[in-house]
Amino acid sequence: MGQDGRVVLSIPSPPISGWQIGPFFLHIYALCLIAGMVAAWMIGNRRWQARGGASEQFETIVLVTIPVGIVGARIYHVLTHLGDYFAPGIDPWSALRIWEGGIAIYGAIGAGALAAWLMCRRHGVRFASLADSLAPGIAVGQALGRFGNWFNQELYGLPTDLPWGLEIDLAHRVAGYQQYATFHPTFAYESLWNLLVAFALIWADRRFRLGRGKAFALYIALYGFGRFFTEGIRLDFSYDTFGPLRFNQAVAALICLAGIALLVWLVKKRPGREPSVALVTPEVPVSDSTGEEAALSDERPVTEATDQAGPDGGESPPTTAESLGERVDR
Repeated sequence: MGQDGRVVLSIPSPPISGWQIGPFFLHIYALCLIAGMVAAWMIGNRRWQARGGASEQFETIVLVTIPVGIVGARIYHVLTHLGDYFAPGIDPWSALRIWEGGIAIYGAIGAGALAAWLMCRRHGVRFASLADSLAPGIAVGQALGRFGNWFNQELYGLPTDLPWGLEIDLAHRVAGYQQYATFHPTFAYESLWNLLVAFALIWADRRFRLGRGKAFALYIALYGFGRFFTEGIRLDFSYDTFGPLRFNQAVAALICLAGIALLVWLVKKRPGREPSVALVTPEVPVSDSTGEEAALSDERPVTEATDQAGPDGGESPPTTAESLGERVDR
């Protein structure tokens, strides 16, 4: 109840952030991250198999990608918060204590993508196929992981008196904002946006048969777009650069633009969906002109008809009007 007698609506913050189990403290944030990883794994594996990939291949690649991604997430966080780890009076070894908190999704995706690409090359499968398979699951995983910020009462936004304002305890309020009680729940904004991104990716993939990395490019563009706005209202510390933009906000804008550019290029240059997740497809007779084009691609070599066929090889090549990979699922 407010001072004027009005009922004030808000979202309460959880009273705990974890449990002490013997000498260890189990963070609910960690459980949220694990739940996100499991969701991404399950969705990605199912989509990978639907494209003709083997579950064993997927598991082997992802088992390497996850720990590398976690390391990348920590490295990115430390590099963008050097003052928290290497300032006078601070133990520099704290940069290695990841269990104390501090990871960043940008670093996780970057390092994880590099590890996945190397593993795909090693196992003879297409990285683009894996990325497309994982894209919706990654978005769902991020939606679940954001709830960890809710339990930690961190990364919230500017003060607000909107009905969905998030209550933050005094001990967790950013310096200079102690007089405010409710803030924008950026964890909820990002979670809802990521779920919308996941549904949009699944719809677009079914509607246009996205392939050759187009689903992942669309994910990058949509995620960066949403993150740009949530970063703009967050109160946590971040270095300013590019004029009024915060560092992570500028990175989000660049990611969004990169995703759009990649998607446009793929639609124009790599239409349709790959015929197989295998990096090398069986050789078939081709004409001189087709062979020259195939030599420039990672499908060494296939005919245009084979290239545009569905996973069962039963569909005919798309017409020019269908060139967004624009064949509708039957």
